[in-house]
Amino acid sequence: MLTADLGLRNRNGHGIPLERCDWGWRSSQDGVEAIYLPSSGHYRALTLNPRVIGFCRASLGEFDLAHFYGLYDLLGPAVSYFCRRGEMPYIIEPMGMYRPIDRSFRLKSLWHGSVGRAFWQNATQIIATSEMEQQDLVEDGVPPSKITVRYNGVDPECYATLSIKGTFRAKWRIPTDEPLILFLSRLIPRKGADILIEAFARACPESGRLVIAGPEGESGYRAYLERRAREHGVESRVIFTGPVYDAEKNALLGDGDIFVLPSRYENFANVAAEAMASGVPVIVTNSCGIRSLVNGQAGLVIDSDKDALTEAIRNLIRDKALYGRLKEGCRRVSEKLSWSRLTEQMESHYVRAMAMSNGIH
Repeated sequence: MLTADLGLRNRNGHGIPLERCDWGWRSSQDGVEAIYLPSSGHYRALTLNPRVIGFCRASLGEFDLAHFYGLYDLLGPAVSYFCRRGEMPYIIEPMGMYRPIDRSFRLKSLWHGSVGRAFWQNATQIIATSEMEQQDLVEDGVPPSKITVRYNGVDPECYATLSIKGTFRAKWRIPTDEPLILFLSRLIPRKGADILIEAFARACPESGRLVIAGPEGESGYRAYLERRAREHGVESRVIFTGPVYDAEKNALLGDGDIFVLPSRYENFANVAAEAMASGVPVIVTNSCGIRSLVNGQAGLVIDSDKDALTEAIRNLIRDKALYGRLKEGCRRVSEKLSWSRLTEQMESHYVRAMAMSNGIH
């Protein structure tokens, strides 16, 4: 794995052993070697890494294929240049970034028209993480023959044994007989927490708690959501936790009854997959890539509006038979998203990409 060294101190703080190497820093865990290239400058995730040239000249020939994650950096285009020179196939997984959505529209367009052009156009395969992303790519002119769908995965074993039931409710003094509805994501307008607050107020006018967990992704947006809760008279029953990780996140998922992500656009929705792996039925919009796995199996898929969301919450709270069937379906969907299963799929995609590079179809 080759990456920039942004956040390296944080990684080291999590106990990852690091050692100096010719290209910067090196770590090795579970048979996976990671090289962290020093960054001489950066703007958000875009970094300048001069040592990538030396690494590619000295080491790229040791590999059969490259797999790039994400867009809008300089590292991918630089490495892909050496891939093309050495006739090495490479795969790009845009991770929902191909269509600019939230910010920096001009910079992203500039990237596509300059350093990103050859990088993108010469990829052997493009990995879409949902059928929805696949459709977006085709509409934007990517040849269908280049696109392969491979979902994002979860490790069901990580969620099989969550924190002791009741841990989160006890911490926040939530009665056991009140429905607990979860929202877990960045607090930005696209994620739809604003319409969730209103739908919660209408679907649960007297009883129930709504947890809005996640970091503020846009300055002042949490204050806006808190104001919405006050305006709809549910301020005392809406809990803003901020970011949650590890044991706290497991405790939240372990106590939740319904997970809701009313996003206006979501390439896949990893957190919905985590909720299902925790046995929590979900409600997502038809603008979420995971919709094909959720619909009627482990949750409900709705239009992105407050009326549809209100009705969906009411249905899952009142219809015990429906809720039980969807909760049971969570296990089956999680099995489809097991990383062990998806890893086998990815290996077959690698074989196909190398065969395509060698002119074998």
